[in-house]
Amino acid sequence: MKVMVFGTFDIIHPGHVHFLKTAKKHGKHLTIVLARSENVEKIKGKSPIFSNDTRMKNIKYLDIADKVMLGNKDDPYLVIENEKPDIICLGYDQESYTENLEGKLEKRGLNLKIKRLSSYKPEIFKSSKLRCMLQ
Repeated sequence: MKVMVFGTFDIIHPGHVHFLKTAKKHGKHLTIVLARSENVEKIKGKSPIFSNDTRMKNIKYLDIADKVMLGNKDDPYLVIENEKPDIICLGYDQESYTENLEGKLEKRGLNLKIKRLSSYKPEIFKSSKLRCMLQ
């Protein structure tokens, strides 16, 4: 089973590691799709602290994923079409592009499971809180 996750993964923290390791348990192959900096800015209204390249290196360094790639700049669902995962695991607080995700994927001929994973100490390990501490 192929599992896919999405995220910015700017300031990697134990919550991310928990999320990725939990996602990996749902299959044999984990693909991490990193949001491009320009898309993060559109969605969140601010750019990541680290560049695409640095975030890619940092997430690969964790050695959890079988594949790490950047998302598509124009169509966030195209990477799902191309990679054809069996399961998409979403973080407990992921909202971008997740509304009616199953319906959007069905329209593209994709039938896969979507699982929302639980949080890990979100009162401590939440990227927005950690980002505030760094600035």
